[in-house]
Amino acid sequence: MAKTHKKLTLGDFLKRFIFITLGAVLMAVALELFLVPNQVIDGGITGISIVLSAITPVPLGLFIFLINIPFLLVGYKQIGKTFAFSTLYGIALMSLTTLWLHHAEPFTNEKILAVLFGGLLLGLGVGMVIRFGGSLDGTEIVAILLSKKMRIPVGQIIMFINVFIFIIAGFVFGWDSAMYSIFAYYIASKVMDIVVEGLDESKSVTIISNEYEEIAEAITNRLGRNSTFLYARGGYSKEDTQMIYCVVTRLEVAKLKAIVQEIDSKAFISVQHVADVMGGSFEKKSIH
Repeated sequence: MAKTHKKLTLGDFLKRFIFITLGAVLMAVALELFLVPNQVIDGGITGISIVLSAITPVPLGLFIFLINIPFLLVGYKQIGKTFAFSTLYGIALMSLTTLWLHHAEPFTNEKILAVLFGGLLLGLGVGMVIRFGGSLDGTEIVAILLSKKMRIPVGQIIMFINVFIFIIAGFVFGWDSAMYSIFAYYIASKVMDIVVEGLDESKSVTIISNEYEEIAEAITNRLGRNSTFLYARGGYSKEDTQMIYCVVTRLEVAKLKAIVQEIDSKAFISVQHVADVMGGSFEKKSIH
């Protein structure tokens, strides 16, 4: 039997609609009331739009919408129908809101305050939209498509594009503005990561020890986390053993290490970042 894709429930759809709407409005507020009036730009297509808007009479919102559309059409098959429509809605709403706010008075003319609060709101807005299945900039789509052809990591392509945009901003707005823009972009990216991944980010831990059963039991009893045994064979000793794999929050890593070293001080522990955790039984058990 062919697998059927799970359809969005009304509750899921409303939640996605509300948060993409809120995210798009927040980004527009960050741009028109904080960053753009102070000649601070964002990266990606939004940054290109800000530069073009500064040297032409065309409003920023119109550039953002028109430049993003071709990339959405090109990447439609690559990113999926739901993501494409969520992104189209977010970009359209953000563009309309920037048009509406275009002649509004900025909240501040202090560049440092504009960078701090503009970057914060920008990161919140973009993070919300990404977390709920959309995007507000076609740069990611471009990077994904180029990455497949050129075999260069997506992150490196986005970084190269943004460096190029900030250099252009330096010629248009001055190098002070370009440096402020890099700082605002950094703040926005960090806030976006927190919104997308959450403050309670997860870590995967791999433990190799001869005391694997006792360690796994201690992790369950004292930390409230489940663990999984993975078969392993020593490359030097050729002995069969079991590795322990479990996922914990960032705040639980230190406690986990203490538990393991208390049982086996020579245990091998590897901790890695986890971008997202879904399904399974990640929710903590209650510890009495």
